[in-house]
Amino acid sequence: MAKKTIMVIDDQPEILELVSFTLQKEGYEVIPVEDAEKALQELKDKDVDMFIVDIMLPNMDGFEFVRHIRATEKHKLTPVIFLSAKGEEFDKVLGLELGADDYIVKPFSIRELLARIRAVFRRTQLGNVVKEEKPKKIVAKDLEIDIDKYEVRVKGKKVSLTPLEFDLLRFLAENEGKVFSRDVLLDKLWGYDYFGDTRTVDVHIRRLRTKIEEDPSNPRYVVTVRGKGYKFRDPGKEEQ
Repeated sequence: MAKKTIMVIDDQPEILELVSFTLQKEGYEVIPVEDAEKALQELKDKDVDMFIVDIMLPNMDGFEFVRHIRATEKHKLTPVIFLSAKGEEFDKVLGLELGADDYIVKPFSIRELLARIRAVFRRTQLGNVVKEEKPKKIVAKDLEIDIDKYEVRVKGKKVSLTPLEFDLLRFLAENEGKVFSRDVLLDKLWGYDYFGDTRTVDVHIRRLRTKIEEDPSNPRYVVTVRGKGYKFRDPGKEEQ
């Protein structure tokens, strides 16, 4: 199996060196870069399987960098983990809403970073296996989830979801009517529980609703069970 390539972007030399050295020891190919503009240049002739991006970068910050790569066909779905000394909820929510897979606040432990990297790769690989082994569709009222094609349509119109959003919707739909707590969803979909922040789940649920729900503030498919978590329901069955 080919080594995974991770681009690490951080303007702090000691962090860039530590993270790069650790990832190389773990068997990853690493492309260390100290600023976002240089990273964009590097991407013109390099393939990358994951980005680890500091937010507070000179010239172009990490948020802007991710906006750039998400606008390209090549890296619109490539996993992103943000690193930042800024721990305010606004920064975390903004990072996740840009399509990042995770967000780690400095200072962090290398063990934590490695756990999150493995979890993201494991989830991505699991999604691909499920897609190949269990071709099927889930249809609920106006919502169609095509597991085989990894596509979602609402009223026949294709909806663009990130891999994590798709996996979240698929997992809930495959377990229609069952309530899952935020902690369980973190464990099932993110692949870890100890390091997880349940607000991560809320942000992804909110983004998912804006894409599949006619009225995200009054969802029909992905609903909140107060004090318990989230579940999927088929409004078509309730209308019968």
